[in-house]
Amino acid sequence: MGTGKGRRTTREDEGQGRLRTLLRAFRHRNYRLFFTGQLVSLTGTWMQSVAQAWLVYRLTHSAVLLGLVGFAGQIPVFLLAALGGTVADRRNRRTLLIVTQTCSMLLAFTLAALTLAGWVQVWHIFVLAVLLGMVNAFDIPGRQSFVIEMVGRQDLLNAIALNSSMINGARIVGPALAGLLVGAVGEGWCFALNGVSYLAAIAALALMHLAPRPKAAAHGSALAHIAEGFHFAWRTEPIRALLLLIGLVSLTSMPYMVLMPVFAAKVLHGGPEGLGLLMSAAGSGALVGALTLAARRGVHGLGCWVAFAAAGFGGGLIAFSLSRSFWLSAALLVPVGFFMMVQMASSNTLIQAMVPDRLRGRVMALYSMMLMGMAPFGALISGMLAERLGAPAAVGMGGAVSVLGAGWFALRLPSLRVKARELIVAQDMAGGEPPDKMTGKGVG
Repeated sequence: MGTGKGRRTTREDEGQGRLRTLLRAFRHRNYRLFFTGQLVSLTGTWMQSVAQAWLVYRLTHSAVLLGLVGFAGQIPVFLLAALGGTVADRRNRRTLLIVTQTCSMLLAFTLAALTLAGWVQVWHIFVLAVLLGMVNAFDIPGRQSFVIEMVGRQDLLNAIALNSSMINGARIVGPALAGLLVGAVGEGWCFALNGVSYLAAIAALALMHLAPRPKAAAHGSALAHIAEGFHFAWRTEPIRALLLLIGLVSLTSMPYMVLMPVFAAKVLHGGPEGLGLLMSAAGSGALVGALTLAARRGVHGLGCWVAFAAAGFGGGLIAFSLSRSFWLSAALLVPVGFFMMVQMASSNTLIQAMVPDRLRGRVMALYSMMLMGMAPFGALISGMLAERLGAPAAVGMGGAVSVLGAGWFALRLPSLRVKARELIVAQDMAGGEPPDKMTGKGVG
């Protein structure tokens, strides 16, 4: 009996140790505040995203217009994210985020008022989508580069993975709630609740106690600062390869989400509730992927994960495009979400591990441009392809391109891992931390 008790105690200790590893960024009060506020806010954001897509489709019954609204909402990120990254590197990041979150809240309330009053038209949605995209061009690089100020370099990688889990936890709950609310009371209340949710994020940012950040050198124009970030990313081969793969997948494969209303209404006959369930299925897979990464202690092997995940994402989309059963399609979206999240979060982790802090905002702006900035072009192309060939064919073609991109990255991985290891060790030394077993191995 004593031996059995000792084994149980050992297993409990091991379980507690794994849990501490998984949640180690929560040691920091500022990060706990950030996580809580963003979880509430992002749940509202996903509610609005699903409700807005359904509203556009209800008003127009057009896959092309769905793609155009996606284009309008994300093209500002592609055009302005570099400027947003420069602002994040040269200004107080917390203040920047409070401003962007406040602007997003006002835009959500505006869309809610138009919809609840019965005045909303498609052009209103286009205008508000463009304005929100402009806000996101500053919010996304600011938020990405702000993480290190809350947790330091030691827990940065874990915080990035937990951020991904938070985003996808919201992605599970938000669409499911949106599907229920749209069916019960209409889209306007989803937009109103999203506006209220921003108050949690703003309050969390205001309550933080942050150490003074070294002031960035103000010499040189904004254009010169933008060019410096582009130059660093382009001449740094591992970062360049990761960004190119993200851009390719974002352009060709990620627009499947834009076409979900078409699948829900015409292909799988699920209605708004079905749309919420499909989006939640992908979100649940993505949440598992993010938590899997959060449990890791370092970057060893992440290069292989990126290649494998891009291939799995594409393969899952091909299978999804062939299904005509609602529940089979929902089940297939779970691995689709898992692989998409593993690729994006692993790439984010590797890039942040390699980039110096003075360039962090600008390089993460490039990450945002590839991840979200290429998506509008993909949404436009996918909408047109869906109109001509059908939504399943458009999604299947995008998945095939993702598989090809994964093969290209895998072939280059042996040479990339050596250069990536050198960059990660250099940044650990610059951050005042000796290289440890996290960086003593390669990234492939």
